[in-house]
Amino acid sequence: MGVFLLVLEKYFRNLPNVHTDRLLLRKIQLTDAEDLFAYGSTEAVTRNVTWYPYENLEDAKKFITHVHAYYEAGKPAPWAIEHQETGKMIGTVGFGNVKEEHFVTEIAYAISEDFWGKGYTTEAVKEMLRIGFEELGFIRIEAQCLPENVASERVMQKVGMTYEGTLRKVAYIKGKNRDLKIYSILQEEYFLGNSRGKKV
Repeated sequence: MGVFLLVLEKYFRNLPNVHTDRLLLRKIQLTDAEDLFAYGSTEAVTRNVTWYPYENLEDAKKFITHVHAYYEAGKPAPWAIEHQETGKMIGTVGFGNVKEEHFVTEIAYAISEDFWGKGYTTEAVKEMLRIGFEELGFIRIEAQCLPENVASERVMQKVGMTYEGTLRKVAYIKGKNRDLKIYSILQEEYFLGNSRGKKV
C-alpha cells in the first residue's frame, strides 16, 4: 500500500470539522436524517443527480449508515454542509472516484434548494480545493455535471476550474446513458491563483 493511500485512509477515517465563513463541514450524523430527507426528497435537488428522491426518512438513514461505513473503512465519503447560523444540514460535499496512483480525485456536491443562489456551494467547494491540494496533495481535481445543470457548472467556473469537454453518453443515469460535462483544476493552477492574491 502506497504512502499516499495511507494518508488518505487516515484522513477519511478521521474526517475533521472544517469551518468556512458561513458553514461547518463535518461528518454526517444520524441526527441529520430529517434535514437530509427534507431536501433529498425534492424533485428540484434530485433532478440533476444520479440518485432518486428519498421516499421516506428510512432512505435518508440508510444513506447515512452507508456513509459511516465508508468513514470507518477510511474511504472517501462526504462531509455534511451545516449552515452555521441555523445549525441545519443543508447539503453534502466531498471527494470521490479517487485514483490514488495518479493523485487525482473528483468533487461532488448537493445542496438544499432553499440555499441556492447564495454562494454556499461555491464556498464549500473552495474549501474542498484547499483541503485537496494543500492538505492531501492531489495533483488534479475534477468535477462533472449534466449539460443542463447550469448552476452546478457555474460553481465549477467560479472556483477556477477549466472546461475540458463533454463526455458523450458516458454515464447510465436513471434509465438512460447521459452526457457529462467535465471540468478540472490542477495543483499548480490553484497555487498560482492564490499567489496572485486571487482566492480560488
